[in-house]
Amino acid sequence: MKYSKYSAVIVGSGISGLFCALKLAQQMNLPDGILVVTKSNFGESNSRYAQGGIVGVMNDNEKDSVELHVKDTIKAGAGLTEKDITKFISENSDEVINDLMDYGVNFDKDENGNISYTLEGAHSVQRILHAGGDATGSVIEKTLCKLVKENNNIDILEDTIVVELLIDSDSECKGAIIYNDDTQEYETIYSSALVLATGGIGQLYKYTTNPTVATGDGIELAYNAGAILQDLEFVQFHPTALAVDGTKNRFLISESVRGEGAILLDKDNKEFMAEYSDLKELAPRDVVTRAIYDRMAKTNSSNVYLDATVIPVEKLQRRFPTISKVCSKYGIDITKDYIPVAPAAHYYMGGIKASVDGRTSIRGLYAIGECSSTGLHGANRLASNSLLECVVCAYELANYLSFTSLIPPSKIDENIMASIEKYTQPISDETFDVDGLKQRLKDIMWNYAGILRDEDKLLKGLDEIYKLKSEFRRETKCLNKQEYELRNMLCISQLIIKSALKREESRGAHYRTDFPYKREDAIHNCVIKGEGEPSFVK
Repeated sequence: MKYSKYSAVIVGSGISGLFCALKLAQQMNLPDGILVVTKSNFGESNSRYAQGGIVGVMNDNEKDSVELHVKDTIKAGAGLTEKDITKFISENSDEVINDLMDYGVNFDKDENGNISYTLEGAHSVQRILHAGGDATGSVIEKTLCKLVKENNNIDILEDTIVVELLIDSDSECKGAIIYNDDTQEYETIYSSALVLATGGIGQLYKYTTNPTVATGDGIELAYNAGAILQDLEFVQFHPTALAVDGTKNRFLISESVRGEGAILLDKDNKEFMAEYSDLKELAPRDVVTRAIYDRMAKTNSSNVYLDATVIPVEKLQRRFPTISKVCSKYGIDITKDYIPVAPAAHYYMGGIKASVDGRTSIRGLYAIGECSSTGLHGANRLASNSLLECVVCAYELANYLSFTSLIPPSKIDENIMASIEKYTQPISDETFDVDGLKQRLKDIMWNYAGILRDEDKLLKGLDEIYKLKSEFRRETKCLNKQEYELRNMLCISQLIIKSALKREESRGAHYRTDFPYKREDAIHNCVIKGEGEPSFVK
């Protein structure tokens, strides 16, 4: 097996990974350079599909303040939001957003040339910046991709999946083993700073707004390396995904549409959100999601409708060109027609337990973006806080690493050699219906660990996952990228269900019909790999 070494390795090419790479390259003298590894095409990530925008408590927005933003975030987080983390991220939002603008990100402006802010659910004031109307994630992603490609200190590996982290006998991360799906070759990468920026887990569910790359890879890597994971039961289901058949993923209809005044209607064209919340369409996402889910059940329908025709036509077309274009492909004119919508898995509040500067429980291993769990989002993410967390934490990690000696290891111990040896061994040529197994897993997670949960459903889902694992006889080395993804998906699905079983209450995005009330004590569920089964730790 060939090997190489880098000062820092970043796994994932979403906004958090790209911003971190640029900041590292800008701040530091890195003799061995930076490597960005992505298992798909460069820049393909959840970030690219973020429509609504990015939260910014900006100095020129007199209506807003850090205190207001913190209050809104904590309220949405249902008692699990970490106040100090939230305050820090909010306080640094102006600086990092100005950094993005310096990099060339052009946020939308009003007729006077001032930044245009919009409102989203559970925000008390207009504080969301957007770009390209409803293409904020794509605009930021493309800008950062271009800069990374132009930077001579950053190498890029595409179509390459990380299959195992290298942990030495001192429990420190010293790099990773990677697999290139095109060449079908393994390689050992040595580094003293391994950054996981691998995104979320939406592909575990039958209906999701996430791209096909969101299979929980980084979280599985950290778990099997012995890192502490946190709050794995909290999966956020976005209330309004475009409900049309024949699509691989469900296209997101941004919360900003409701922020601009769109109204939810049931199949009988009746408004219904007032029955579920005084905030109506602008209630927190978990509330709107359960309201739609309940209405669909009561009316025996597969979707409800979003009426955006109440928004002035010129404003609607200016603010939502991407949504308008995609809907038109399915014969929907959003200026005249109602948009069919239904909930879909969207964002993961759980993940690798990490500090605001990305440090995990394993030295040398860092996590930023959606695969991490800093405590900002609590039990229910406030809209558009995710992109802000990506850039603030990436910035802080780059700053932290600037004071660290990033010298790749020169001595490789027996633990690392044992890990490498596993991937030099032959593998059986037994084939599996990976696509079929993935689809069965998605159905299991949607039906038994979805929007509404109870003990019977969760135990049934867990039993079904054990059956899938017994059919897919790969534990370590796999034949290809698709098999590695399935391995990772099975692992994280099991952890989500076990965490959901442990949390015997309803809080935020985790709703147990057999425990419909929130407990007085708000605690994080933390899990670490045990002997065969995960262990919950304090």
